[in-house]
Parts: sequence; structure tokens; C-alpha cells
Amino acid sequence: MKPLMNLDEATFDDIEENGLYTSRRASLGRHIGARKLGYNLTVVPPGKVQCPFHNHHGEEEMFLILEGEGELRFGEARYPIRAHDIIACPPGGREMAHQIINTGPRELRYLAVSTLAQVDVCEYPDSDKLLVVAGESEGGLRKIFRSEVTVGYYEGEEGGE
Repeated sequence: MKPLMNLDEATFDDIEENGLYTSRRASLGRHIGARKLGYNLTVVPPGKVQCPFHNHHGEEEMFLILEGEGELRFGEARYPIRAHDIIACPPGGREMAHQIINTGPRELRYLAVSTLAQVDVCEYPDSDKLLVVAGESEGGLRKIFRSEVTVGYYEGEEGGE
């Protein structure tokens, strides 16, 4: 395995066509031997986004805009973005929620880099959902649910009240 790869060699292995959420992503990190960081090349068509507005409690993300233009939703703010902008999305509460929107007339291409946390909780403020992830994708835990669905600590436990 070579520790390098040119982006023109990337193979898009994650293609999403779900209305507004339309994109192509090419996993890169595993092809060059990355262990603690995830890397991918993301391409978003005009008027689309890659994923819902969200924030991570475990993982940190960084985006380098390669081509195109768009808008970054970050917390309650919105920022115009363009080629060569670098974006930091540290872990935290809803004030760190983020989303990249292609508002330009051509494809938006960016390099995404993230830490690979063994445990992460991701919030989706627009839909009030939570994603809980623990362990590797194969055999690990991955659950998405509405955050208003809560139960008492002892609910369902034998002898609990």
C-alpha cells in the first residue's frame, strides 16, 4: 500500500441520490493507510447538500474547498465559501452544527478530513434526531432515533421503579 494517492485516482464508492441530499464521496484514508483520520473527496451538485445539518460530540471535521462555491451553515450563522477555504468543525453542542450547501452554478468539490472516534454522538438540530455510533461499522453499534424519545434510567429493569 502506498501512503499517497492523487485525487484523480479516487473512486466514488458512496453515492447518495436522495432529493436535496445528493452527492458522491470517494473514501481515501483506507487506501493510503490512514489509521486515526478519515479522508474523503466529496462532490456536491448545484443546489444540493451532502448531509443534514449536524454536530458531533466525538469527532472533529475539517473541510478544504477545492472547486466551486457555496454556503456554510455553522451554528446560527451562514458564511459564503469558495475554492481554497478551509473550514474547522470541532466537536461540541448545537452551536457547532454545520452543513455545506452548494449555492453555485457548478459542482462543489471538497476534501473532508475527520478524526475517527470509537464512540460518537451526532445531533441533527433541524430534525431533532440523535445518532449514536460505537465501534467499527461491522458489528458495532449504530442507532438513529428522535431525541424526544427518552425513558427513565430504571425503566424496563427488573426491580426498578
